[in-house]
Amino acid sequence: MSQKYDCLVIGAGFAGAVTARELAERGGKNVLVLERRSHVGGNAYDRLDDAGVLIHQYGPHIFHTNSQRAYDYLSRFTAWRDYQHRVVANVHGTMMPVPFNLTSLELAYGPEKAARLEKKLVETYGAEKKVTILELRRSDDPEIKALADYVYENVFVHYTMKQWGQTPEEIDPNTTARVPVFLSRDDRYFQDTWQGIPAEGYTPVFDHMLDHPNITVELGVDASDRLSLDVSGLSLDGEPFTGAVVYTGAVDELFGCCFGRLPYRTLDFKFETHPVEWFQPRGTVNYTVSEDYTRITEFKYFSGQDLPDRTTIVKEYSRAYTGAAEETPYYAIINEANNALYAKYRALADALPDFHLLGRLAEYKYYNMDAIVVRALELADRLLG
Repeated sequence: MSQKYDCLVIGAGFAGAVTARELAERGGKNVLVLERRSHVGGNAYDRLDDAGVLIHQYGPHIFHTNSQRAYDYLSRFTAWRDYQHRVVANVHGTMMPVPFNLTSLELAYGPEKAARLEKKLVETYGAEKKVTILELRRSDDPEIKALADYVYENVFVHYTMKQWGQTPEEIDPNTTARVPVFLSRDDRYFQDTWQGIPAEGYTPVFDHMLDHPNITVELGVDASDRLSLDVSGLSLDGEPFTGAVVYTGAVDELFGCCFGRLPYRTLDFKFETHPVEWFQPRGTVNYTVSEDYTRITEFKYFSGQDLPDRTTIVKEYSRAYTGAAEETPYYAIINEANNALYAKYRALADALPDFHLLGRLAEYKYYNMDAIVVRALELADRLLG
């Protein structure tokens, strides 16, 4: 039996969809895409809920990038709705911008003290600069040191404890040291050159990207049921497969978790629809000192839908990933021991012929959407020579 497909891509999120499109369009390859879920788009999948609100099923996704290549590539498959993401933290009932900036400073300390502190900060570090907590703590000025402690206590530490399930003692000091104070009144969460939300939503982006005569997409298919791995070769549906394989799923599951599970954090989402136009003042409110959820997202800010009598929000709860069927692994827990465990799985994958790991789960790393688009394009560049 002759081989029907030239390439196999496992997963139809950004990593898989971009690679599949490039191999099919630029390389003229026949590509089979296998996706375990019942939809394309990976964690960026969005849909209309029962109230007609366009929700992000797996948590908020805001596109932002400084990569011309990523922006231009995705712009082939969507127009953009200009959206500049602004996040506030609910600090004891006061909504202050995060990252903590000069507006936050005024809300925390009042106009008079904030003006004095702002003058010191700008004179010491320069205007429009992001200064880390570590740098502020090194200051000889007790007020600047106290500011670092305020940001640590009210913006960072409790939120991080909820997000990662750690005590303050367990939180990596290097992470704490990188927390910024932005010496600016720019309240945007990102300062990237290109920012926005796909005009029709994310799912249509994937529909357009995967709509190519050389691409076959099969949904609701667990690749492990179709693929068998061996250092001597791979088989698809019991027949030898000699083409390139791009795998974007969990690398430990690929090998039956033979060395043990790679640790992740997962998220539980509680969606609520309320009979009001707006539930909160910004698209995302972080709960940095209170509540057992980390944040609330309100989706109409993203979509710009005109629905004056209703709105849908989601509350996010973080917890340890157990591998249960209904759970999604979201955040790799990066440390020396887990990196060593990942390396064992990576070695097994590297021993397979023409087999390529790509994406958050396959590489056990956190990637923003734009970064994974670029990595997929670069992998396609290599595969197409």
